[in-house]
Amino acid sequence: MKLSRIWLTAMSVAAFVPLSFGLQNGPAPSSKVQTGQAAFTNWKEEQPGVSRKITLKDLPRPFATKSVDNGPNIVPRPKSAWLKSLPGFKVQMYATGLHNPRLIRPAPNGDLFVVESYGEDIRVYRGITKNGKPEQTEVFASGLNLPFGIAFYPLGPNPQWIYVGNTDSVVRFPYHNGDLKATGPAQTIVSDIPGGHLRGGGHWTRDIAFSPDGTKMFVSVGSHSNHDDADNNPVELHRADILQYTPEGKDSKIYAYGIRNPVGLAVNPVTGQLWASVNERDTLGNNLVPDYITHIQPGGFYGWPWFYMGGRWDPSLQGKHPELKNRVFTPDVLIQPHSASLEMTFYEGSQFPEKYHGDIFAAEHGSWNKNQRAGYEVVRVPLQNGHASGVYEDFLTGFVLPDGNVWGRPVGVAVAKDGSLMVTNDGSNSIWRVSYTGK
Repeated sequence: MKLSRIWLTAMSVAAFVPLSFGLQNGPAPSSKVQTGQAAFTNWKEEQPGVSRKITLKDLPRPFATKSVDNGPNIVPRPKSAWLKSLPGFKVQMYATGLHNPRLIRPAPNGDLFVVESYGEDIRVYRGITKNGKPEQTEVFASGLNLPFGIAFYPLGPNPQWIYVGNTDSVVRFPYHNGDLKATGPAQTIVSDIPGGHLRGGGHWTRDIAFSPDGTKMFVSVGSHSNHDDADNNPVELHRADILQYTPEGKDSKIYAYGIRNPVGLAVNPVTGQLWASVNERDTLGNNLVPDYITHIQPGGFYGWPWFYMGGRWDPSLQGKHPELKNRVFTPDVLIQPHSASLEMTFYEGSQFPEKYHGDIFAAEHGSWNKNQRAGYEVVRVPLQNGHASGVYEDFLTGFVLPDGNVWGRPVGVAVAKDGSLMVTNDGSNSIWRVSYTGK
């Protein structure tokens, strides 16, 4: 299939989808929600319990501020540095000594599967001792190619396979509950996903999710570039998309497109909709463009590279594709620009207070393109009946030291069998556990 035909196919699908400008039937913002320009923040102002709501009318003009290169200076964690959450929550270090821990997913039996992307393996953690440490750990599989996504299939309590998203393929291993090591070799399911690498290869993370009925496999593929024109550009073929396959890797098609880097995928347990945690483009200023967390409309177009946030033209591509301008979906929740929103999960545990049930938790890896660092936290997105109002809340902070140096960068979030929240940190190669004690 040629590139031009792929884009025309996606456009024709999106043309029949009604516009969405963010669901508004979620919980109403409280008086404590930071709105307007106060909603834009930095690491110094991020505090557990502070809520924010960024809207389209709050967005500045492109280049209202100068674009900067302000990447984090990663330092060892001082003994005095610890993560902060809300009253009643306890934060513990669960595991250390990992090699670039990224996405984390629980198996149906409660084992925690952690991808060590740069080490190119998958590690399993079992149980939680009285001291908050794992009871057992093993390497499940090795020799992968920049792995990231993990999914168990079939859905339900007794999966037969564990799927892994390499940067250029989807593979699966035979799996039964309790397996701590792969019992067979990797079977390649999809072999032609455009790949990336750590130096100049574009966005390389590939997450995987299955539809609730188990008939569709979704694979996220980020763009190669920041905001290069994708017209007839072979390097962007099948990129900035969420792709759809059968569980056997057949019948490939574009599920949604124009999504610059949909790093994390998850299925909403209430609505059954696919959701994504997305990195938007950089270099347009401190407070542009917001990252976002949103439900994904089948056939939906989310703007990249020509537009962002509800039909605003990228200044470098002004005037391109006017026929798409009114088809751009606006995301449900706009997150602090440049936060690098990574894995997300829906809280279905029973340990946290009832008001958290069904809410989203997402890891914000942290900015490099903002003069005052932003992100470097885990946020909560309150939902009502599975829908968002646009509000998000700082939940877990403290990854940045008072001098601005960074000791931690959250990547993965998962709900453990006991209902605690597990967070991977590739800044200090560790896993952290947040539990609720009420004290």
